[in-house]
Amino acid sequence: MTPRKMKFWGWGYEDGLSPQVQNQVEAAMAKRFGVSEWKKTPPPVIDEISLKQPRINIPQSLKHLCTNDTHERLSHTYGKSYRDVVRAFRRDFMNAPDIVAFPGTENELINILDWCNDIHAAAIIYGGGTSVVGGVEPEIDDRYSGSVSIDLRNFNQVLEIDKVSRAARIQAGIRGPAIEKQLKEQDLTLRFFPQSFEFSTLGGWIATRAGGHFATLHTHIDDLVQSLRVITPKGVVETRRLPGSGAGPSPDRMFIGSEGTLGIITEAWVRLQDRPVYRTAASVRFPDFQSGVKAVRVLSQSGLYPSNCRLLDAGEAHDSGAGDGKTAVLMLGFESHDHLLDVWMIRALECCKEFGGVYGQDVIKTRKDSSASREGDVGTWRNAFIQAPYLRDVLVGLGIIVETFETAITWDRFEAFHTGVMEAAKKAVREISGHNGWVTCRITHVYPDGPAPYYIVKALGKPGSELEQWDEIKAAVSEAIISLGGTITHHHAVGRDHRPWYDKQRPDLFASALKSVKRTLDPCYILNPGVLID
Repeated sequence: MTPRKMKFWGWGYEDGLSPQVQNQVEAAMAKRFGVSEWKKTPPPVIDEISLKQPRINIPQSLKHLCTNDTHERLSHTYGKSYRDVVRAFRRDFMNAPDIVAFPGTENELINILDWCNDIHAAAIIYGGGTSVVGGVEPEIDDRYSGSVSIDLRNFNQVLEIDKVSRAARIQAGIRGPAIEKQLKEQDLTLRFFPQSFEFSTLGGWIATRAGGHFATLHTHIDDLVQSLRVITPKGVVETRRLPGSGAGPSPDRMFIGSEGTLGIITEAWVRLQDRPVYRTAASVRFPDFQSGVKAVRVLSQSGLYPSNCRLLDAGEAHDSGAGDGKTAVLMLGFESHDHLLDVWMIRALECCKEFGGVYGQDVIKTRKDSSASREGDVGTWRNAFIQAPYLRDVLVGLGIIVETFETAITWDRFEAFHTGVMEAAKKAVREISGHNGWVTCRITHVYPDGPAPYYIVKALGKPGSELEQWDEIKAAVSEAIISLGGTITHHHAVGRDHRPWYDKQRPDLFASALKSVKRTLDPCYILNPGVLID
């Protein structure tokens, strides 16, 4: 069987969507925007792209680990944000790395890092390349001799499993499916499933403080990290394995979320769980979004801790095929290795009913098969969720502007916050694109003290100006999020795209302290320059 080919310009595999599905998307968008015929931009092919000659030469001692191959340089230029894909469609790869390195051991990694330090080349850490905030692009100025993208794909093993403590030592370059495949032999799971799960890596999750699919309890990778091993230009940092500690500020926390600016995570001890045996799921419809929000708040504070508690507004539910366009829909689910779940689901549905929630025949009693959480409206939404990044690439070719804004806010401020963000987004789309477009919202994660709303914006772009219009919409909505008290990112990291608003969110004195840490660990500023720290 011929291996599936990955796109060098967008999300996932080249054959990710069938022509039939693409045609359906085009027809649906034409109806939505009133377009009679699309002027489509075809995806780029390698022969159309001219790359600058590499500015640096690979030393003889590293030639077995490094390459300046055109396909590899193109593949390591961008992540997977809207801004990245648009520039790829424009055949613009001006920031392609000069060299791509593929170390397989820590000693090889150290040698590559030492070389970068010696010649003052930027070292960009590359895991799965799924960043949607400009986190892996080698955007540098002439203070650097060039750039080296360091791909950790060869760090791809589960090295050790402690079944007694339910923990494992795992290399950082391993992708999600490979983690689960190796843990399954011991009937264990990391139980961390971001939308990028198929292509993203453990090290990438940790470096970006990624959020997973599950709505409560262990929502972020932070909760699952037991200890880290990190290579920095000044040496190796290895933290101690402990279930908890009160010994000063946590060294793990310093690297979790550091986005490749302080060091290169090579492995981690992570907390595991027994694989789920029992599952139950339901979809609940509410007359309006705010009624659903009230129910979700009660659920988040009930101690039931559902694995899925995702609330879709009417527009989001309709677009995914899980709703009728008139009602908000809550995707509700529970999982357990240990016990039946009917009692939990019954109580959760009672909470929903208090706020006008209605549920039908798709309530699934506790079952042992994994398809229990993949049927009915829940399954429909799940399939749409997995396809969404591929659909985004199709929309880019049609000239449609697409962006997401994920944030978090406390419950007491949510209503005003949500109203303000929705108004700002709709106003920006209308004024900047000249069309109404549409804005939808879903709540992806819930905490006892607040929700994490996720806003999706779609607008018809002006041919040739889509990226510039995206910049304006991005700025308008981001300003609203920050001014209304939310966080600029809940689980997509900062990268370059969120940097202006991250600088407003973080305290100035903390920013100064972070720069001091940078100077200690990376005094020549070669690690991912421009991300988090100037």
